[in-house]
Amino acid sequence: MNLLHISILIIAVAFAVLVYFLAKTLTSMSKTLTSVTKTLNEVTETTSSLEKQLQGITRETEELLHRTNELAEDIQKKSEELNKVVHAVGEVGDTVATFNGKVKNVSNTVSSQLEVSAAKVVQVTEVVNMVLDKVAEMRNNRAFKKAVREEG
Repeated sequence: MNLLHISILIIAVAFAVLVYFLAKTLTSMSKTLTSVTKTLNEVTETTSSLEKQLQGITRETEELLHRTNELAEDIQKKSEELNKVVHAVGEVGDTVATFNGKVKNVSNTVSSQLEVSAAKVVQVTEVVNMVLDKVAEMRNNRAFKKAVREEG
């Protein structure tokens, strides 16, 4: 065996070792790819399930948002109506205040006129009493004169 044969034998052994390790690596790689394929299938199924759930959640969220918008519009309308009521109540309050002021003015006017009238009534009463006193005095004078004439 010469050197050439030994070299070929070493190359052949090295090639066989290389093929053995390459086969082992390819087998391991095949198992890994199978595992990755299973994992990707599971991820795909999970993603599909999550997508369906997300669609359901999205639909419910849109319905909730629509209802919320309707509720906000309803609240806005009622708030505007309430503002009108509050404004009307304010106007009623102003009207009542004005009415109270006018009643107070009328009351003051009537009260002052009653004071003036009371003073005039007192004056008229005094004048009537003086007239009645004069009439009584005149009657007494006539009766006295008549009594004197009858005696005399």
